[in-house]
Amino acid sequence: MKTLLLAGTSDAQALAGLMANEGVDAVASLAGVTDAPRGLPIKTRRGGFGGEDAQERFLKDGEFDAVVDATHPFATQISNRSLTIAERLGLPYLRLLRPAWQPQDGDLWRSGATEKDIVKMIPKGARVFLATGAQSIGQWSGLAKGRTLFCRRVDRTDDPFPYEGGWIIGQPPFVLAYEMRLLKTYAIDWVVSKNSGGPTRAKLDAARALNIPVALQERPERLDCDHVETPKDALAWLKKLSA
Repeated sequence: MKTLLLAGTSDAQALAGLMANEGVDAVASLAGVTDAPRGLPIKTRRGGFGGEDAQERFLKDGEFDAVVDATHPFATQISNRSLTIAERLGLPYLRLLRPAWQPQDGDLWRSGATEKDIVKMIPKGARVFLATGAQSIGQWSGLAKGRTLFCRRVDRTDDPFPYEGGWIIGQPPFVLAYEMRLLKTYAIDWVVSKNSGGPTRAKLDAARALNIPVALQERPERLDCDHVETPKDALAWLKKLSA
């Protein structure tokens, strides 16, 4: 059985390692968002598919038997499209979706479903650490009105920052001390993050330690397909499928 792994997360990295150890026939696909992504221990393709028709041809020509979607919890476009294609081709589809973050004592969290909801929470004049990724910077034009934004990205760029504020360049993983220093250096009043879950919650812990409020964007609606929360469970799903 041959599996297409839609990758790009630490969960995908871990699952690829399990696949390699178990000798699973698989190909990982990376969208190419970063200039130097971490290597995967299985055969890997990089870059977009070129649209729905091209992705469907790739699955057919590659003679894939299943798809495991381990992309970011907010990567709705590729996830929705991939599930549609898999259903059309009759391929089993699994979504590896890590648990969302849960508040701890002392957290000053507020949640909203959309960018507009987040904008309503944050007062004018605030200095905002936008920890939602450089790819989504264009979605926050409403938040930029009357506020100063700082957005973190992995790769350096010549692209000017589109709002008042600037880019923050940083390579994960980020530890608590680093995040606390960042929030103090930029005099941050609010942190904005997507509730992606996973181990990289140091920014949230730093905000709690400094009594800084956090606006969390809620996750999109779950896909109507099989779901697991861990790479180990994803491997078990594949084993059961191939039995």
